Amino acid sequence: MSQNQQRIIPIYSSNGEAEAFLKFPYLFNRGGEWIGWVTPQREVYSVMGYYVGYLTNDPRIVRKRATNALKPRLKPPPSPGKISAPASVPLARLMTDLTHSLIDVLADEPQRLHTLDSGEFREDMD
Repeated sequence: MSQNQQRIIPIYSSNGEAEAFLKFPYLFNRGGEWIGWVTPQREVYSVMGYYVGYLTNDPRIVRKRATNALKPRLKPPPSPGKISAPASVPLARLMTDLTHSLIDVLADEPQRLHTLDSGEFREDMD
């Protein structure tokens, strides 16, 4: 399937709202701006290359509440540019409750997935 024909998959938060979109491997916010990417192992990274969590089958982005092992920062793929987010998205499937050890990133820590020009980990502009 070519890049232009690739399916856009809504990524939901636990409240059932589509808060992000996946056009593999890239993640976009509701405005169509690039906020991260997903590895073939379903690990989610920010645009700066920091590990954010992983993609569940719901599909949601979750991470462990307490983690001892930090994953190394990865080199981000080239910026994909902006996409046109779908005007309408299907309703979220019935989602399982998250255990206390997991955090819904889009609901509880959305600042972990920010655009290139915002966020606390952004590179300083000269």
